[in-house]
Amino acid sequence: MAATVARDLRTGRSPWMSRPLAAIPTLEMKRDQKADVIVLGAGISGAMVADALTDAGLDVVILDRRGPLLGSTPASTALLQYEIDTPLTKLAATIGLDRAERIWRRSKLALGALRERAAYLGIDADIADRDTLYLAGDLLDREALALEAEARRRAGFEVSLLTGPAVRERYRIAGRPAILGHGNLAADPRRLAAGFLRAALGRGARLYAPVTAAQVEATASGVSVATEEGPVVRGASLVFATGYELPKSVPRLGHRVVSTFCLATRPQPRAFATDLPFVWEASEPYLYMRSDQDGRIICGGEDEDLADEETRDALLPMKIKTIQAKLATLLPGIDTEAEYAWCGSFGASETGTPSIGPVPRLPGCYAVLGYGGNGITFSMMAAQILRGQIAGNGDPDADLFSFRRRF
Repeated sequence: MAATVARDLRTGRSPWMSRPLAAIPTLEMKRDQKADVIVLGAGISGAMVADALTDAGLDVVILDRRGPLLGSTPASTALLQYEIDTPLTKLAATIGLDRAERIWRRSKLALGALRERAAYLGIDADIADRDTLYLAGDLLDREALALEAEARRRAGFEVSLLTGPAVRERYRIAGRPAILGHGNLAADPRRLAAGFLRAALGRGARLYAPVTAAQVEATASGVSVATEEGPVVRGASLVFATGYELPKSVPRLGHRVVSTFCLATRPQPRAFATDLPFVWEASEPYLYMRSDQDGRIICGGEDEDLADEETRDALLPMKIKTIQAKLATLLPGIDTEAEYAWCGSFGASETGTPSIGPVPRLPGCYAVLGYGGNGITFSMMAAQILRGQIAGNGDPDADLFSFRRRF
């Protein structure tokens, strides 16, 4: 019995999967292993956590039941933003202004750290700075959007409130009022994760795959993972970085798995503004859009509150048509024909915030539930927080994301 829920995480093909990538070396598990830290999962979260922990001098073993980068990571649209799904004004109404502002600021810091760390490691992942347009929608109308812009300014973020005509004139996007933000990142998520994994392996981390963790036992003296292949891995600590395959022993805290749908057009860089920002809506569910380095438009949304893979996959053709129609309205003149189309499991939470830290009643075990529209940003946040908790002196914002927190 696997220690995490097994899912068919994605169907279809994203453009990242068509780009060649050198194989990441894996090891075959033939005997018992020991390490300071065991990381379950070799996607973007596991890669960043392993990089941070090996950089702190810890011996790390990574286990993945498929292989590196074969889960949800290639399905990401990689809009790397600090703005979380829940508007600052609405988050403040739920958990209080101080905590809401701290969460937003930490998200901004994590994204900055991701940019700086990737540059330091020399990761080639088509990383580029992008502005963001947050369009008025059914969650925030024009008046509420103005209050949101003011709340963000108060918290220290540099934003501008644009009118609908200004949005149309500047970006050739159907005119709706919007908040213009700065300092976000576009990237190839597969290459990004590979870069962090290679950095960890270069410091001595060992990646065993395919290996399935069957059972986790945690005591005050350490953690052991029995694998379906037979050998046992022992360590002082363990990190669940299994993405949307929920660890069975980890509290869900309002997190749930839903389905999302995406397309990528053919390259057509002349069909849209050269400085096209990320675009997403103050709506529920919302449409999100970006361009890539080849001149494609990547667009997704139409999220459904379901985790059943067969039902999700059956909806893909209809969902792609709906996204095409919305994209044509949002960006007039674009060829919406889908060169790539895919769908996948996606994590959502009630507040759009992740859960990161020690797992209650499992000594030495930590988990990363980076659920919400900022999964890759939350992965870097988790790497920072867990480095502090496992190898350092803690983290000043750990209480914001603790599994013991109260919303």
